[in-house]
Amino acid sequence: MKLQGSVAFVTGANRGLGEQFTRALLDSGAAAVYAGARDPSKVTVPGAVPVAVDITDHDSVLAAADRAQDVTLLVNNAGSTTRADILTADLDAFRTEFETHVLGTLAMSRAFAPVLGRNGGGAIVNVLSVLSWVSITASAGYSAAKAAEWSVTNALRVALADQGTQVTALHVSYLATEMAARVPGPKADPAAVARTALAGVEAGLHEVLADDISKQVRTALADGAESLYPQLRGGRSLI
Repeated sequence: MKLQGSVAFVTGANRGLGEQFTRALLDSGAAAVYAGARDPSKVTVPGAVPVAVDITDHDSVLAAADRAQDVTLLVNNAGSTTRADILTADLDAFRTEFETHVLGTLAMSRAFAPVLGRNGGGAIVNVLSVLSWVSITASAGYSAAKAAEWSVTNALRVALADQGTQVTALHVSYLATEMAARVPGPKADPAAVARTALAGVEAGLHEVLADDISKQVRTALADGAESLYPQLRGGRSLI
């Protein structure tokens, strides 16, 4: 689809990657960008239309879709992390991850699917992660939720094909945002990642791998557990 003249809805648009998606869409000639956030007063992008939405609250999701009936592009970006360890975290932390990344993304997609269909099909972008494909024990809740979100994304892609809705998954490792502030090592520029993802949407791509780590891990998927987890044979983790 073309970004020029599109009408977009971005969740988690008040900071980080969501803010950069909002800016990139406006720079690309979008006719309007609804900037969704739990607290819309925190949306600071000039020209964006702040909208209150909590993706874990179904009534809030339905209200957002009812307000934004002209949307042709939905960017499911909102997320969080509890840093739930696989062995020690309370199970409620895992539930929070799934409520946000899996059920929240699904709720938004279901609510906006008829809107997109009526407006010619349009597109959905789901912000996933390299952790959709490889897990970290110290953040296993996030990893598991992102893996499930990837599965939901694939199902949505097939289910919405008949109405002409393109579904693009974005995979990326650590970003230079508040969420990854405590993570050491190199991080991708969220502004560049947003532009790369949107270029993928215009090119009709089903998946966008926005950094080298994501490409490396995707390749390792075909080679089994020891390639994804070199530490099983005494090596260093891929991420």
